[in-house]
Amino acid sequence: MSSDEIASPPSTLPPYPEMIFEAIDSLKEKEGSNKTSISKYIESTYASDLPPAHSHATLLLHHLTKMKDGGDLVFAKNNYARFDPTSPPKRGRGRPPKSKDQSSASASESAIKPASTRPRGRPKKNPDAPPPAKKAAVAPEVTKTGRPRGRPSKSKPQQAQAGVEAS
Repeated sequence: MSSDEIASPPSTLPPYPEMIFEAIDSLKEKEGSNKTSISKYIESTYASDLPPAHSHATLLLHHLTKMKDGGDLVFAKNNYARFDPTSPPKRGRGRPPKSKDQSSASASESAIKPASTRPRGRPKKNPDAPPPAKKAAVAPEVTKTGRPRGRPSKSKPQQAQAGVEAS
C-alpha cells in the first residue's frame, strides 16, 4: 500500500491560529474573548470538520498558549485579545523602579563609594582596649513603705545542724 491510497480527503478546516483570530474579531468583546466563547464560536462555525470534543479542547488550549507565549495574543483578566503594538506595556505588580537620571546617577555613585569601604555588620572589638569599668553595686532604694522596689530576693533557708535530735 502506498501513501496515496491512505491519504485522507483534504480538510476545509483552516489552521487553528486563523480560527482563533477570526473568533476574537467576530465576537468583538471589549476586554477580549475568553477560552469558552472562542471554543463555542469555532464549534458553531466549523462543526462538521472539527476533531472530537476532547481533542478540539486540547488543540485550542495548546494554540492559545502558543500564541500567547509568541506575542500574537495578549492574556489579561482571563481573556484573550489581539496584540496591539500601539498600546502601552502592561505594568507588573508592585512598586515601579526608579528612573535613572544622569544627575542623580552621579550623585548616588559618590554617596555609595564611602559606604562601601566600611565592612558590613558590627565592628570587631579592639583587643588592646582597656576593659570597661565595672559598675558599683547600688543599694536598693527604699520607698515610702520602707521596703525596696520589686520582688524580694530569695532568702537562703537555714540549714539544720548535723546530727540527729532526740526528743
